[in-house]
Amino acid sequence: MKKIRLSKSSITRAEINAVSKVLEREYLGMGEEVKLFEEKIKNYLKTKLSVVCVGTGTFALHLSLSALDIKDGDEVLVPSLTYLSSYQAISATGAKPISCEVEPSTLFLCVEDARTKITKNTKAIMPVHYAGASNSMNKVYNLAKEFKLRVVEDAAHSFGSIRNDNLIGVEGDIICFSFDGIKNITSGEGGAILSKDKEFIEKIKDLRLLGVEKDTEKRYLNQRSWNFDVKEQGYRYHMSNIMASIGITQLDRIHEFKVKRQNIAKKYKKALNDLDQIEFLDINLEEVLPHIFVIKTKQRDELKKYLLKNNIECAIHYKPNHLHTKYRDSLDLPVTEKIYQKILTLPCHFDLTNDEQDIIIRKIREFFGR
Repeated sequence: MKKIRLSKSSITRAEINAVSKVLEREYLGMGEEVKLFEEKIKNYLKTKLSVVCVGTGTFALHLSLSALDIKDGDEVLVPSLTYLSSYQAISATGAKPISCEVEPSTLFLCVEDARTKITKNTKAIMPVHYAGASNSMNKVYNLAKEFKLRVVEDAAHSFGSIRNDNLIGVEGDIICFSFDGIKNITSGEGGAILSKDKEFIEKIKDLRLLGVEKDTEKRYLNQRSWNFDVKEQGYRYHMSNIMASIGITQLDRIHEFKVKRQNIAKKYKKALNDLDQIEFLDINLEEVLPHIFVIKTKQRDELKKYLLKNNIECAIHYKPNHLHTKYRDSLDLPVTEKIYQKILTLPCHFDLTNDEQDIIIRKIREFFGR
């Protein structure tokens, strides 16, 4: 049987043609396509927040923390159950990631646990929109207001999802999206930073271009600055026209992406709901554009092995970061560690066929004797 993929990009002739046009114009770096992509994101979200595109979602997180002057000796609260990039972005500034528990029902940051870990060195909090959901953000912002913390939302999973009746990106302090190859939309690699903080945004624009002051406006015209000043450490983190051209085309398809991924998630829940051995995340599928579909089962390892044996890719999102050698410390996170033993991610992407999903469901039911 052909392998059923866990995730993949969905690329059509439209994306290929868009890239070809950029190649034909022979201006491949950051230019007018990047500006257009930023404008299209802003229009899609119907947001008043400024949008700045960068080369990856990890760049977005690192740049945001750097622009906030997070540095050696500072601490950033973050859920341990997240991809490594969240932690690497924090430690790249010299700051220390402070591992926090997640809520068992949603796998979102446990705000109550985060509160107990605030010290005089805490400067920011980085909640992660696990599986696209972030309905507890109100609690996060209340905590941040109480302790005067900046909030950097790791929204890598949630582009196209809804919170408080608005698309993610309409409100918030700092919001970071990812557009890598398997996200809700892709630009090959890529990310975006959104904020209403004008001073912060202007700093981000310079920092993504090696700290060259006011180079962004030149780049938008497919030009470059040659006589400039640099006052602080910057990074080569900008997005290219090639990447932006893919993202622009993908954004035109986001409605069909959302409908398909939601239907896949709903079908899993309906078909597996009678299995006592499986738990689902407490997520409103009408509100999220599901980047991943995660189940919980005590027989996770055996089920994973069985699915892989039957050519069905599955994975674990994620190994808690406090268990990695680099980030290991004395913190006790029993909730996260228990959940880690149960979570399994099933295939969920635009090109997953009905027949393929039927096979996945049948094999899961076979495994549990149903």
